[in-house]
Amino acid sequence: MQEQEIGDGTNWVIIFTGALLEAAEDLIRMGLKPTDVAEGYQLAINKALEVLPSLKCWEVTDPRDLTQVTKALRTSVMSKQYGNEDFLAKLVAQACISILPEKTTFNVDNVRICKIVGSGIHKSEVVQGMVFKRTVEGTITSQEKAKVVVYSCPFDITTTETKGTVLIRNAGELASFSRGEESRMEDDVKSLSDAGVTVVVAGGKIGDLALHYLNKYKIMAVRVTSKWDLRRLCKTVGATILPKVVCPTPDEIGLCDRVFLDEVGDTPVTIFRQEGAESRIATVVIRGSTENYMDDIERAVDDAVNTFKGLCRDGSFVAGAGSTEVELSRLIEQYGSQCPGLEQYAIKKFAEALRVFPKILADNCGAPDQEILSNLLAAHTEGKTNHGFDCEGESTFVADACEKGVYDLQLTKYWALKYSASAAIQILRVDQIIMAKRAGGPKARGMGPQDPDDD
Repeated sequence: MQEQEIGDGTNWVIIFTGALLEAAEDLIRMGLKPTDVAEGYQLAINKALEVLPSLKCWEVTDPRDLTQVTKALRTSVMSKQYGNEDFLAKLVAQACISILPEKTTFNVDNVRICKIVGSGIHKSEVVQGMVFKRTVEGTITSQEKAKVVVYSCPFDITTTETKGTVLIRNAGELASFSRGEESRMEDDVKSLSDAGVTVVVAGGKIGDLALHYLNKYKIMAVRVTSKWDLRRLCKTVGATILPKVVCPTPDEIGLCDRVFLDEVGDTPVTIFRQEGAESRIATVVIRGSTENYMDDIERAVDDAVNTFKGLCRDGSFVAGAGSTEVELSRLIEQYGSQCPGLEQYAIKKFAEALRVFPKILADNCGAPDQEILSNLLAAHTEGKTNHGFDCEGESTFVADACEKGVYDLQLTKYWALKYSASAAIQILRVDQIIMAKRAGGPKARGMGPQDPDDD
């Protein structure tokens, strides 16, 4: 649910739900009923969601401002690609801003990723349009101001729908039969050429005969096997997918500024480039030394793109580095002290569960977690609400997250808190676990000798 709603913060949800259930186990051992714990958690989450907006420390006022957006995306990239966050955040910001529509909402699918082995991460770039890791089919390798037609079927001699038998009596009949097929194919390609088409994209095989005539009429041929890529290509160039090899109408033909074959490293790539404001899709070409390394970069880019989608809805940010969690923990603990009844124990445990995040950050860096947690709590008690864990810190490992430029999207925190608490509460409210067993008696014997004495 977190992945569908925000696309980032999934680890946060898993860790926090686990911490809540671990805390609930201690309370149940103490003698509290699971329903009491669930009610306490519900009160605590309501309070947390009420307090969260007051912790806002920064806001993106213009989602088209490259400097603001780069600053906003740094943290989500930094958590997966520490050291390369400035370069990657700027790259993703450029890609997202270039295709941000005026009126409709931002669609994360419009930022594509193409991974090409070789060189280093700093050779990665953004291409306006689509990049396919494949070569062209014919001899024509480049077209300027191209008119593109897209077919979802193979571009080849069409077979008849019903089986037919042709009786050929002599060589002349065989030659005229073959010539008939050839002239039919040539007519199809010529009609495309007359319509001004300069690039043919097919979803299946492009036949040898068809390729011969495409080369003859100087038409570039590209084969794209994925139907999803075909759809996105149509969106990029503004074409309509045709299910049969027919001549397209002017409305069905797409326009592309430049279609060309290029080589990146040792990999041939076909690029559909759209210049200027026309581009609806951007491709981030990722370079790296190994496939695994590029997969990590891809995950970081995906998170950054989803963060951009979130800040288009609400540009509010809270301080990162565990500072928001520590401040929420402190406020909820105060709230729990004022609550009567058994729920207060659950509320205090909820506050304790929030402290797991700075502990994990410290553990991952090999720093003393308990000492850092007490330093953080001391700083927050003094009113330093934006202080979080700093892995590069000298002695205390505590620093102002806003000064360091570590920000978390408020929407991500909001939904993560909501979903993780609701999952924990739902588990606690389960009264009985009923297992379904298969009906009927014991299993029938399988084939083979039924008795040890049988041969």
